[in-house]
Amino acid sequence: MYRAASLVLPFAAVLLLGGCGVEKAGAPGGNSASGCPSRTAPAPSGLPYPTGDASGTEQDGVRIIGVGGASCDEVRWEVTNTGSRTFTYTITFGVVSDSGAVLKSVEQTVPSVEPGRTVRRTLTPPAMGAYGDGSVPFVRILKVRSVPADETPSAAGPCPESGVRMYADQGDAAMGLRVVGIHLENCGTGTYRLDGRPRLQLLDEAHKPVEGVRVLQGGSGIASGTGADAPPRPLALRPGERARTTLVWRNTVELGAGDPVNAPYVRIWARPGAAPVTVVTELDLGTTGKLGVGAWQKDERKAPSSGPYPYPHPTRT
Repeated sequence: MYRAASLVLPFAAVLLLGGCGVEKAGAPGGNSASGCPSRTAPAPSGLPYPTGDASGTEQDGVRIIGVGGASCDEVRWEVTNTGSRTFTYTITFGVVSDSGAVLKSVEQTVPSVEPGRTVRRTLTPPAMGAYGDGSVPFVRILKVRSVPADETPSAAGPCPESGVRMYADQGDAAMGLRVVGIHLENCGTGTYRLDGRPRLQLLDEAHKPVEGVRVLQGGSGIASGTGADAPPRPLALRPGERARTTLVWRNTVELGAGDPVNAPYVRIWARPGAAPVTVVTELDLGTTGKLGVGAWQKDERKAPSSGPYPYPHPTRT
């Protein structure tokens, strides 16, 4: 197995996030209003996209609303929660070439957007003048993921009311085999007991349950040597102690076996009666129709020191 590389490539310099605020949705601030030049004829939205290409400006409640700033180096965008629950959003933006090739990408997180609210942000990459002619590179929305704010995973920061932190790691991927670890830390003041395997619910991009997937006990029905086949045993985690379970699947696609199944989200209950946590695991199950889950095991490795949203991005091979 090879350590998976992140699909998110960092900018050459740190992105600055400014212009923050919570506002009601308003009229987009296009280039003509800001006086910023476009590299090509503007798309119908008035944004600097390749001629006739308006894709990438709006997705799942996130919208690019304009380019501005004194040096025309600000990309203004907003996220609107049209649902009935408070959500935390993670958006992947891409800087693209004239041909549409993604040159760089970066994630931005907007926590706790209440129902009916619009939150506006400004993205200011120092690389905005990279074309050498003072023009603004094209910026697209590549992917939007959202989880209920009260089910957001975390690896660090304040201890949740549940007394435990839970999150998914970066995962491993090789030859179509996927292995992702789910980690739990007792950050409370009492003993936290586990026994067996967590309960899972797979969700699609619309946060609807994914049906027809068999959840197997252990990983041997998918592959050996994944670490998901240790027998269940009772665990009593003292404050600061951690446990781990493992998800295993393949993305094999067989002709005539139906449509491939993708489940970006997995809702996890660590034990009966526990509050759920929704992790972004990007399950690409192909047509296999099965997912292996290991039993909780004591994890002696050191907890990560950064967070708070360590979503996995396993390499797809």
